[in-house]
Amino acid sequence: MDFLTGNLILNLAILAWALAQVIKFVITLITKHKLDFRNILSSGGMPSSHSAFVCACASAMGAMYGWTSPTFTLAAVVAIVVMYDAANVRKAAGEQAKILNYIMEHWTEMKPALFGKELKELLGHTPFQVLMGGLLGIGVGLLGAWWFA
Repeated sequence: MDFLTGNLILNLAILAWALAQVIKFVITLITKHKLDFRNILSSGGMPSSHSAFVCACASAMGAMYGWTSPTFTLAAVVAIVVMYDAANVRKAAGEQAKILNYIMEHWTEMKPALFGKELKELLGHTPFQVLMGGLLGIGVGLLGAWWFA
């Protein structure tokens, strides 16, 4: 699988990210009955493309270099930090954006220029979305490492 970057592990991570983004697009199409092409490159939603990306990398490294290797350890630690951030820190920022958007919608007297643009609320993920992204990434990483290495 040398066609994209020449690096199998990076290619598998990119593939997992792309699959997660396409799945988000399809889920939006099915559940909301609308074509929303912003989902192809946006953050948030089901499954977590961040989790898929880092888990594909970590699982491919573990499969190729050993589950006790320093490279797998580093990839696993980074994956855990990214997944924690996706489910907690960015989720909290999204909840704050919802509240601020509500305040801006109901600001009837004066609307300062600061309130001109709606904030993006879908920044983070639920733990289930992170889990599903992680499982997708692990599947792509392990299957790709087995198939192409």
